[in-house]
Parts: sequence; C-alpha cells; structure tokens
Amino acid sequence: MTVASALWSFALLAGLLTIIPGLDTTLILRSALTQTRKHAYATALGICSGTFVWGAAAAVGAAALLAASELAFMILKIVGALYLAYLGISMIVKSFRRIAIKDAAAVPKGSLAAAFGRGALTNLLNPKVGVFYIALIPQFIPEGVPPLGMGLLLALVHVVESLIWFTGLIFATHFARRWLSSPRVSAWIDRVTGGILVAFGAVLALESRA
Repeated sequence: MTVASALWSFALLAGLLTIIPGLDTTLILRSALTQTRKHAYATALGICSGTFVWGAAAAVGAAALLAASELAFMILKIVGALYLAYLGISMIVKSFRRIAIKDAAAVPKGSLAAAFGRGALTNLLNPKVGVFYIALIPQFIPEGVPPLGMGLLLALVHVVESLIWFTGLIFATHFARRWLSSPRVSAWIDRVTGGILVAFGAVLALESRA
C-alpha cells in the first residue's frame, strides 16, 4: 500500500461515515437553525478539532488505552454520557424560558467559544470515536511511513471532508431559517435536539465496547 492509495481508500471510507446522520449532524443543524452561521461553523470546527485529536492520539498509540483498559473505556463513556445528558437537558430547560421572550432579537445566541467547546467536548468525550480511530488508523499506515505523520495526515483528510459536508448542511439550513426563525419554533428545535442528545447519552452509557 502506497501513501496515495492509503489516503484515497481512507478518504472513501471516512467520507461515507461523515455523511451518515449522527450526533455531529444534530449539533450542526441545531446551531445553524437557532443561532447563527458563525456559531454553526464554530461548532463544526470544535467537532473537527476533536476528530484531529483522536486521530493524533491513535497515531501515537495513546488511544490504545481505550482498547486495552476496560476501566478507562468505562470512565470516558460515563463522563461522555453525563455530558450529553447535561447538554440535552439544558437545551430543553432553556427552550421553555425562551418562549416567554417576545422579542426574538433579545434571545442570547451564546458565544462562539461556547459553540466551539460544545462541539469539541461532544467529540472528545465519545469513546466510540477513539475506538474507531485506534482500529482504523493503523490499517492505513503503509510500511516504512512514520506513524505519527501519516496518522495526522489521515485525520486531516477526515477533517477536510467533515468541513465540506458541514458547510453544505450549514448553507442549506440557512435558507430554511426564514421559516424557522420564530421563538416558538426555535424552542421546539432545542427540545427535539435536547431529546436526541439525552437519547445519545443513554445509548452511549448502555453500549459495550464491541
């Protein structure tokens, strides 16, 4: 396997995984619908930064701890599940407060740093991402190629593909905002998103490593 063939093969697989709807898509759509395009991009960059960290960790073998230690996996899984539950419940609670605000312009959008952190933490606290990378990255490192450099390059490919996909989602959602910009609709978007996040947290807490 050459470096070029490894990159193309990984790009195909990572691209297919990127477009499958999941937690990342949910967060991006929520930010694009209820906040601003900048917030959606900040969330996307946070998610991608988490992806890059996992890729780097897998490349140097640090993420192998997840595959070798049941305790490490369980701790990260529980922390991740609790974070998702907290994030989801917070959205649901805030959505009921938002209904009472008559002026939609007065609704606080939150900072870009918070949007970035939300995306990054959601990705970094998902042990399934770590297990995925530690299982996948080594398969695409050609013999004789430095693992760290190749691992980072593969992670970068995934990041670029994710950003392209997220950009499409953000711009497509932007055109729908004129019909979805009322405080009541925004509140329901947060409630649905919050419910999905809580459900993801529950599934994560109950999943095994297999």
